[in-house]
Amino acid sequence: MYRRSISYSIGIASIVMFILHLTLCYACAETKTFIKEYTFIAGEADSKLTSRTVSLREVKRLLLEELGTYLESTTEVKDFKLTKDQIITLTAGIVSAEIMEEKWDGKTYWLKAKISADRESVIKSIDKLRQDRQKVNELEEMRKRSDALLKENEQLKKELASLKDKDHEKTVQQYKKNIDSLTAEEWFDKGYAAATAGNHSEAIDAYTKAIDIKPDLALAYYNRGAAYYNLGQHSRAIEDYNQAIRIKPDYADAYNNRGAAYLSISNTTKGCPDAKKACNLGICEAYEYAKRKRWCR
Repeated sequence: MYRRSISYSIGIASIVMFILHLTLCYACAETKTFIKEYTFIAGEADSKLTSRTVSLREVKRLLLEELGTYLESTTEVKDFKLTKDQIITLTAGIVSAEIMEEKWDGKTYWLKAKISADRESVIKSIDKLRQDRQKVNELEEMRKRSDALLKENEQLKKELASLKDKDHEKTVQQYKKNIDSLTAEEWFDKGYAAATAGNHSEAIDAYTKAIDIKPDLALAYYNRGAAYYNLGQHSRAIEDYNQAIRIKPDYADAYNNRGAAYLSISNTTKGCPDAKKACNLGICEAYEYAKRKRWCR
């Protein structure tokens, strides 16, 4: 009896330890953290702020590349048949970089940052995003624009050493304008990641900061409008779609979503023309839905 009790106790303890081990290992397997550093050597047009902006974009690029390499090796992502570039583009709309340390000595800016990604969650988000043509296009557009701005500023930085007077000042202004655009896109990325996670209020705050810096960023108005729509604030969503269309008159997705917003508040007089306009521009989702419901002809 005594021996059986000891055996039973040891058995229970072993089972508990085994379950605990599985739980801990599951958590370890699911979350992956990537850490990268970047050092930026400031040019004559750079301040602490501009140096930080470039450093942040560059370290995030390095982090996304490493995360992309990791995800590319997983069986689930292999089944999606995506290139590494496509994986990197999609993950930019899912995860955010967190700054760990940063230093500025007046000449160089050093920055250390990390991305912590829940493997299962990221893969699910990639699967969802890759099936949404509109979102894929948006992320591709932002990545191309960001890469182009970084390359242009690298060239401008080299040119500044040999330019004088008016040409010099003009180049400095263009350099700083590009930095503002990069800062706006950093806030846009934060908003996009928040929206993807379902945090629409947080996304609105980030998109608003992007718009404050770059008032002609149609994509930020459009996505802030989508966030307002998801919160049931249709009037504010319509206002943002108006701004997106004002900046980009042939913005099919904005017409589509504005039409959907009008139809959601039973305004077929404005909703149907918008939905039809979007369809004429190539996006027919709202129009086809409205026709099935017999709201529009």
